[in-house]
Amino acid sequence: MKMLTLKLKPKMIFGIVLAVTGVLVIILTFVSNHMVESKSVSAVISASTDEERRNYLATFGWETEEEFEEKMLTIPESWNQVYSDYNEVQMNQGFDLTEYKGRKVTLYTYTIKNYEKAKEGIVADMLVCDGVLIGGDLCNTSAENGFLVGFNGE
Repeated sequence: MKMLTLKLKPKMIFGIVLAVTGVLVIILTFVSNHMVESKSVSAVISASTDEERRNYLATFGWETEEEFEEKMLTIPESWNQVYSDYNEVQMNQGFDLTEYKGRKVTLYTYTIKNYEKAKEGIVADMLVCDGVLIGGDLCNTSAENGFLVGFNGE
């Protein structure tokens, strides 16, 4: 049996460890950047025009009145429990408002005509930032039967 021995100096060991660490950092950075890119690209829903917003609501079967409201608002930097709960609704339908804290967004409100459980007072709120849908909900604006759900009505 032959035995191979290798004498490594401390500088050589340090160099090998440094090279392996560098390669691992490059691989991890590459993988994490591509995972984030693919996730965000698949979640982009264009909502810069009235037609695009109505078409998105129509994918859930919602019919809207002709008129709609538009107003600017700022998503607060710090959230209370109400905002945290609202973001839970958003996360359940694939959105997350966390990255929009402190940003100005446009709120579009459409009246829904064909919600079966309530014939009136149902609106779809759509939050749009830079032409991209970032969240929204269906809600009943009446005081007695109020509710707030995702676009799918659940």
